[in-house]
Amino acid sequence: MHCYVSTIPGSINNLFQNKEPWQIAAMTSTATLATVWLWNFIYQDESLLERGKKQLFRLARYIPSVRDRISKELGDINENFEKDVIRRLKDAKFIVQLPKSGLKNENIKNLINEFIHLGDYDWKGGRVSGAVYRTNSELAELMGEVYALASYTNPLHPDVFPGICKMEAEVVRIACHLFNGDKASCGTMTTGGTESILLACKAYRDYAREVRGIRKPEIVLPVTAHAAFDKAAQYLNIKIRSVPVNQHSFTVCIKTMKKSITNNTIMLVGSAPNFPYGTLDNIEAISKLGVKYGIPVHVDACLGGFLACFMSDAGFPLPPFDFRLPGVTSISADTHKYGYAPKGSSLILYRNKEYRHYQYCVTTNWPGGIYGSPTISGSRAGGIIATCWSTLMFYGHDEYVKSTKKIIETTRYIERKLREMNGIFVFGTPATSVIAIGSNNFHIYRLSEALSGKGWNLNTLQFPSGIHICITHVHTEPGVADEFLEDVKTELEIIMQSRSTPVEGKLAMYGMSQSIPDRSVVGDFTRCFLDSMYYTEENETHE
Repeated sequence: MHCYVSTIPGSINNLFQNKEPWQIAAMTSTATLATVWLWNFIYQDESLLERGKKQLFRLARYIPSVRDRISKELGDINENFEKDVIRRLKDAKFIVQLPKSGLKNENIKNLINEFIHLGDYDWKGGRVSGAVYRTNSELAELMGEVYALASYTNPLHPDVFPGICKMEAEVVRIACHLFNGDKASCGTMTTGGTESILLACKAYRDYAREVRGIRKPEIVLPVTAHAAFDKAAQYLNIKIRSVPVNQHSFTVCIKTMKKSITNNTIMLVGSAPNFPYGTLDNIEAISKLGVKYGIPVHVDACLGGFLACFMSDAGFPLPPFDFRLPGVTSISADTHKYGYAPKGSSLILYRNKEYRHYQYCVTTNWPGGIYGSPTISGSRAGGIIATCWSTLMFYGHDEYVKSTKKIIETTRYIERKLREMNGIFVFGTPATSVIAIGSNNFHIYRLSEALSGKGWNLNTLQFPSGIHICITHVHTEPGVADEFLEDVKTELEIIMQSRSTPVEGKLAMYGMSQSIPDRSVVGDFTRCFLDSMYYTEENETHE
């Protein structure tokens, strides 16, 4: 070995023998640039194998038969999506031009009432997973009055509307107390969980750039973390390093998370709980990793945060997941879910103002003046802030504890009964209100399809296939849980008699999409679905 090493200098000297200085400099520069290029080519965000597969799929689309087949499939799918929209909207008229004269108030209210009740599912009666977290006619009336009072206010102008800013500050401080923050803890309200998550990613990206000099930021998170992190990564040019979950618990694998940390890691993520399975990641272990490596830890509690913070008082203690853990530097939690506020409100909380400062967007050289904005939106709806504040005041601590107790008891009752049924299993251990089920005996989408026929709207999962129900306050009403369990039991008995029958309808396409290796095609399917949300009739009518 020593012999080989000793010959290297000689080989290099022979290579440059009789070369002019400029030639040596040119060869050295070329070799260095080539090495850098090769390094960057190999060590990109995606592996050579992944990039090779994607390039292969792109080239395949130039083959006429492949291109025509994909175009036909996309055309058929787009047509099916539009037909589904037309069916849901039934005989509703489309108004695509301004009416010549303004409509009367009563006419407008009648149309709004008609539009709200279009669709197949009884969301007020608890037939939907999640989506609607509580119905209360008294609160709804109050919300209408409060929003009317605050509908034209805007916290962008704190000198004009100081009371709106006061209410936002109070909502943030209340939440900081609920999640065991100290006096230094802080935050802002946002329009929803996605914005809360995106802002946390923005804050840590900018913090890492300025404090640690990181130019190629990476986030380490569980594969079960909300898709909003991927959206943030797309918007903010951040690389995602996904960590698998443990096979039986469906919580993030801490050992793999540790191995995924690099010099470019700007944040670690844990869910409390995650959306797909409702399981609680080991936030305490993630916190220790954050402390050890000096990396901020974000806890996504958007879904169940306003249950989790009351569970101990309700008699269902959880492992620590909030600011009690020294490594946890931020928490996202949705007030418009189990906080029962109207849609459009969430919170991003930080351990201290240093992190929040990096969330802010500040422009100092604009001719219009110095501009500072705490969140993505400039102007914000003061009415949403006021209704969120009013909801917290309306219910108070004791009612939130009481509601949490009912929801957790109902969740655990349904979970226990589902585990007793043949042909299905429950993924992991639900921490708050989500119960995910799968099957080793038949395609679980058949059960989802059958329950849909009985008026139940559940969430479908993939990799692996599953379905889940998110229990809300409406499911705690008398008879709702038992009706759901009875329908599951009835349909299971039918399905188990013909286990090999394939899935039909929309879910057949959803199941098929998991087997398509070219995920860009699945992306095209999704774009068709999103397009269908903006469908209007070609034969346009207006008042």
